[in-house]
Amino acid sequence: MPLFGKDKKTKSKNGGKDCGDKNLLEEKYHLKEMLGTGAFSEVRLAENKEKAGQLFAVKIIDKKALKGKEDSLENEIMILRKLKHPNIVQLLETFEDKNKVYLVMELVTGGELFDRIVEKGSYTEKDAAHLIRQVLEAVDYMHQQGVVHRDLKPENLLYYSPDKDSKIMISDFGLSKMEDGGIMATACGTPGYVAPEVLAQKPYGKAIDVWSIGVISYILLCGYPPFYDENDVNLFAQILKGEFEFDSPYWDEISDSAKDFIKNLICVNVEKRYTCKQALAHPWISGNEASSKNIHGTVSEQLKKNFAKSRWRQAYHATTVIRQMQKMALSSGSQGGQKSPSPQPPTSGGSSGAASGEQSRGSSASSSGRQ
Repeated sequence: MPLFGKDKKTKSKNGGKDCGDKNLLEEKYHLKEMLGTGAFSEVRLAENKEKAGQLFAVKIIDKKALKGKEDSLENEIMILRKLKHPNIVQLLETFEDKNKVYLVMELVTGGELFDRIVEKGSYTEKDAAHLIRQVLEAVDYMHQQGVVHRDLKPENLLYYSPDKDSKIMISDFGLSKMEDGGIMATACGTPGYVAPEVLAQKPYGKAIDVWSIGVISYILLCGYPPFYDENDVNLFAQILKGEFEFDSPYWDEISDSAKDFIKNLICVNVEKRYTCKQALAHPWISGNEASSKNIHGTVSEQLKKNFAKSRWRQAYHATTVIRQMQKMALSSGSQGGQKSPSPQPPTSGGSSGAASGEQSRGSSASSSGRQ
């Protein structure tokens, strides 16, 4: 039975086609060089045969490798078809043959968020606020459509083009879910960005995306994450408490408005945590309170130190997080409530966050590899 059902020729609401035969793909597109590979897929550059120079990215998914996970792919495709926003990577068409599924996507060529910041000669709070405003607008739109991303992180924020004034794009909807699809309680996401209610295995909703945007905002202004520990169990304990620092000297030049904005997003109490609309209305985003002081030197140095490790790029799926949470529960029971040891500085950069707010500013700085 075809992965996407029997009706292959109907049009979706956003103009993209339902599954067509691979022959139709090859009639319309010339598949070119490989752009990247993943566990279940590869991405190839494609050119429209009728319009020379019009390029796209085609994600080619192996059905055999996907076996047992078909529902996840169908969910991702359903969500991508539903979303049409200038800051969300678009799914244009889908095709299918006996062995593979082909997703024709908007081509995004500007590179990852942190890489571009490091390459810049100048970078200010205003630049960071402009980036976050675009993310908030896109996520607010998603939330209005009933979609929760569930895995917002810097790796999923890409520049549309190499142009200096390029817009930012949200990608990778593999863990996204429709809010009306039932209660969400599955632990998923990436360590360091995941909200406390997810780790606590409580029902959750759109607010988890806002928490993640808060973590990203924090990193954009200092170059290191708000929660950090080499041990994921200790990291999760920090996130559950929601305690973090604005360490000196890294935050000395950052405006009070920026700090207030972040505190309203990285807020454990879901009822008090800002929505996207509230965040967009904050004066750091909507007003003129973001500083124009150049912070590129400090931020780029910390980004290079703290985001070099390959483990930062590993996605943690539900079973992994749940297992870590069970370990944490056993660990806390055996330790009789003792405070976990301070994390050690990473040798080539951190992975998931700065030290817990229980520590002094000095130990917090050293524990995330800052010097």
